[in-house]
Amino acid sequence: SALRCYINKQLLDIRVVKGEPAELSCAVSKPDVVGTWFKDGLKLTSMEGVVFEKEGLVHKLVINKVEDIHAGKYRFEGGDIKTEASIFVEDPPQVDKVLLKNLTSVPTVAKAGQPVKIKIPFEGRLPIRATWLKDSMELADDTRIRVDKTDTFTMLSIPSSDRKDCGDYKVRLKNDSGVVEINLKLLVIDKPQPPAGPIKIIESSANDITIQWNPPKDDGGKPLQRYIVERQQMGKNEWETLGETPKSCTTFTTNKVEQDISYYFRVRAVNAEGTSDALESGEVKAVSKATPGAPDPPEIVSASKDTITIAWKVPRKTGSSRIVGYIVQKRKKGTVTWLPVNNAPVADKKLKMTNLKRGLQYEFRVAAVNAAGMGDASEPSQPVFARDSMKPPGRVQDLKVSSSNSTSITLTWKRPESKDGVDVKGYEVEMRSYNNLNWTKCNALPIEATTYTIKGLQAKEMYFLRVRAVNDSGAGEAAELEVCIKDAPPVVAPRLLIDDTVKSLLVVKAGNAIRVTIPFEASPDPVVTWLKDGLSLSNRATIKTENGTTKLLIGAAEFPDSGTYTIELQNSLGKRETFTFQVQVTDIPQPPGPVQLYENVPNTVTVAWEPSASEKWERDLYYTVLKRESQKGLWHVVGDLIYNNKFTFTKLIPGREYYFRVVAKNNLGASGPSETAQPWRIKKTKVEFQVKPQKYRGVNHKQPPRFLVPLKPHVVITGSECRMSCAVGGCPPPKITWYKDNRDLSNDPTYFCTNDFGVCSLVVLGVTKHDEGEYMAEATNELGRTFCKAFLTIKGNN
Repeated sequence: SALRCYINKQLLDIRVVKGEPAELSCAVSKPDVVGTWFKDGLKLTSMEGVVFEKEGLVHKLVINKVEDIHAGKYRFEGGDIKTEASIFVEDPPQVDKVLLKNLTSVPTVAKAGQPVKIKIPFEGRLPIRATWLKDSMELADDTRIRVDKTDTFTMLSIPSSDRKDCGDYKVRLKNDSGVVEINLKLLVIDKPQPPAGPIKIIESSANDITIQWNPPKDDGGKPLQRYIVERQQMGKNEWETLGETPKSCTTFTTNKVEQDISYYFRVRAVNAEGTSDALESGEVKAVSKATPGAPDPPEIVSASKDTITIAWKVPRKTGSSRIVGYIVQKRKKGTVTWLPVNNAPVADKKLKMTNLKRGLQYEFRVAAVNAAGMGDASEPSQPVFARDSMKPPGRVQDLKVSSSNSTSITLTWKRPESKDGVDVKGYEVEMRSYNNLNWTKCNALPIEATTYTIKGLQAKEMYFLRVRAVNDSGAGEAAELEVCIKDAPPVVAPRLLIDDTVKSLLVVKAGNAIRVTIPFEASPDPVVTWLKDGLSLSNRATIKTENGTTKLLIGAAEFPDSGTYTIELQNSLGKRETFTFQVQVTDIPQPPGPVQLYENVPNTVTVAWEPSASEKWERDLYYTVLKRESQKGLWHVVGDLIYNNKFTFTKLIPGREYYFRVVAKNNLGASGPSETAQPWRIKKTKVEFQVKPQKYRGVNHKQPPRFLVPLKPHVVITGSECRMSCAVGGCPPPKITWYKDNRDLSNDPTYFCTNDFGVCSLVVLGVTKHDEGEYMAEATNELGRTFCKAFLTIKGNN
């Protein structure tokens, strides 16, 4: 064994990115071993880019720059020893670094209405799948946006951009070796939206008018520069420019007014791209200034021998301008003369008065002041004495226990009898246990209510409780109770009592109420939590939990109320019980948008329409296409259960006129129709010919097959129908064979194939995730063979 050579370090498999260096190395126990390298069973004597090295006991195979030819299984042999490993060459998608830096570091900027084209060339092992996403949603071809994909580049095209195209875009390039993601930002600039309304009239008088507005919700992607204010006199057509304000100022005052004349005002926002549409006001009349109305009577906050404090509210009518302050007046009870308390208006709605005579009874009133002057005074306040309370309150009446359980008790009582004008400011609640002589306050500050709940008590313990009324002079005589706390009920883990009446899917029509009642059992009472999509419910939802049931009520369902609702129960045992159900708010769909007709394939018509607005909230929405052959003919369905926004009709007869309409449908019914404004017609071609008396010479019309219109990639929702179409030419007419992932579909009943005069379609009814893959149409005749391919992507319903 001392003479035998063996391996100290084996060769190990490695994965190398194409273009990077690679090294295989092993170590033997003797330095005089002469080794031989093999690749895929063949001896290596020389290979481009490959170097053999030996450093002592270590033998190396070094590749300076790995290419596809270097992938394979390598073996090292030396004497009676050998070791082997594989090199796997990875070739992930790659994008030029300079282009990548330019795309990701600076946003792509376009003006509204201009075309946008973003082209990204790439390299890597094919096939490479390119996907474009905007705001985390995958983009697909529609009437506005086009996504082109080839083996060497992918390109996003928007013929006419607008502000809704702004956002964060992501390009994902993926193959078997890896994935590359490129984050882009597109900014479309435009003139701003109109200022946000309505226009408020801050002040209106015979001499001037002041208006106010809010900044526009969208500044067009460029900073606002200024606002332009215009005016139109009622009865005239001309608008007069009054002036401009900087972007930080959203008010404007004009003195170019005449008394008793009505005006309209409008405001426009301006940025570097232009001027917005106008925000217009209602009718504004230049009238004489109006003083404020009378406030409600002031309330007495506190009274003592030295001071009386009163408070009041803003009057309901503020006049023609804002209120700048208030004047307070006083008088002795039984007199008619009012004397001012303050000469200058006070801005606060509360005043403490000190210049009073002890023992006298006073009344107070308040008047508001604006630019037009002082308004009407309020009614007098309640009479109040300028004196300290002479006595503490009496004993509270009818103290009793209204409810209790094993950990808490609720007390109720009545106010003390009122004697000699003694007032009550609040109540103190105190307690002590049977074995403790010291009283403990339950409330830090006096409470105004005549009920209180004491918590944190021990079951089967005896407690003494007392309540005292208090005022500025102190606490009155206490009323006491002796109570024994109930024994704790048996502990029951929270459990939801779900039966057939509680549905896991609740479908509600918009505007109807959402009512869900779920019974449960638990002891002690659990903490009940309702969530929607993992978050707290909105303020529109009302939750009521009592007597072993918890109820959810939303008075009028709206589309944002759709989602996953969860109820959670948890009590002191720590066990959590949950139940989840779905709510779907739906309604009869809104009609689709405008319908357009165009010809992609000769002698066919493609019907395309803008999506129904209901697509935003209705996941089960689909479309039906109808046609008729004259203005008075009957409508016939030619396409149903369509989940995209286009449909191609092939059975056209030249010379006839066709009208089309599209309706949106869901489980509740169908929308109103959207129709084509003009009919579609294929002209009859009149062929004139003459028979000439000449010798007929045969013409060879034979042509090899060719694709006039190739297949296109499709993205389809699970459960919907997919129709993949192409147009084929050739003479004699080619035979069409369909394949999925190189598997012949001719005898597969799952797929339905048609060939109408060279327009070939493959229909997949009710697609599933298993239908995803690469589809190929092969056309063959006696002169040759050709094919085209496209990829079908399946998306889930959610």
